[in-house]
This record gives sequence, structure tokens and C-alpha cells, in this order.
Amino acid sequence: MKLTRSALALTVGALAPALLLATPALAAGPAAAAPAAVAPVTAGESPYDTMSDDDLRVAVLRILGTNPGKGVTREANKALDGSTEDLRNFLKTGLAKAQDEDNFVTILRLLGDPATGKGVTRAANKALDGTAADRVAFLKTGLRLAQAEDDRVAVFRILGRPDISDALYAECQRLLDGGTPEELRYFITVGQYQF
Repeated sequence: MKLTRSALALTVGALAPALLLATPALAAGPAAAAPAAVAPVTAGESPYDTMSDDDLRVAVLRILGTNPGKGVTREANKALDGSTEDLRNFLKTGLAKAQDEDNFVTILRLLGDPATGKGVTRAANKALDGTAADRVAFLKTGLRLAQAEDDRVAVFRILGRPDISDALYAECQRLLDGGTPEELRYFITVGQYQF
């Protein structure tokens, strides 16, 4: 898998200018796009099965309004150019597949960043090897936690400097004793330079 992942990372790097403009809409999903009033659904039936063509188009346009990634945008536009059944199929299954494609590309971009630490790299590779749900979980919470792990390592490196000030030393200790992932991230990117 590493050779394939490396090839994909190189491809993403080559396409970076176009890809940088695409951001995944992690929260966008069929439930978020469905109109408020949907007919009752029987077991095994999708709410999209009872929607009119106009309602399906509105649902797809709402998804496009969330600024989704390239994969979702491409598939949504294909569905809008197609039939009512194409719209229905996009909302039932195509959206999830396209969102997973966008999530995959987002994770590959992280792996292609030379500043990405070992914790994020390990968690990202695990997400890529897993399921679509694993990739969503990584982007929603796993990335934050893996970044915090990398930030803790960076704080330990700061503590190892021979010329560290007392104030910087105290702040590093405070963060290591219970700093949140957000506090660690802020300290590594901004706060350490204020001491």
C-alpha cells in the first residue's frame, strides 16, 4: 500500500494548486440536505424515494451550497444534469462515495505536508487503510488528537533547549500537565514566540 500511497501523494502534490481550493464538507450529508417536510418512510425505504424531482434538485443544490470538495461537486453536477433517478441515486449512495473521495484527498494532502508529524502520519495512514467511517472519524477528531501528540513532542523539545527562559519553561510544564489540544497547538504555532 505504501507504493500506491506514495504515487497518490505525488499526484496530489502535482495537482495541489487545483486541490487547494477544494475543501471537504465533512458535515454535509443527505440528512442535512433533505427538506424539513418529508413524507413518512416505511422500513427499507429512503426518504428520497418519495421526493419529487424539484425537491431532489433542491436537496442537491443545498449540498453544493456548502462548498463541498471536488468529488462531491463533480458528482452533484452530474446528478443535476441527469434524470430524477440520477438525483435520487446521488443522494442515496453517490454523495457518501464522493465525500469519501474528498476525505481521502484531504488526508493525502496532510501526508504530503513536510511539517506533518509522526503522530498525524500514523493516524492518517491508519485512516487511509480503513473504511470511509474511519476517514471521517480521523478528520473530525483523530487529526486533532494526533496533532496534540505531535505538539506534546514539540513542547518536550522546547524544554530540552539549553537557553530556555523561566517563563517559557513554566508554560511548557503547564501545558504538559494538562493543556488541551487547542492550547498545545496555539503554543506551538504562536505562544512559544511570546516568551
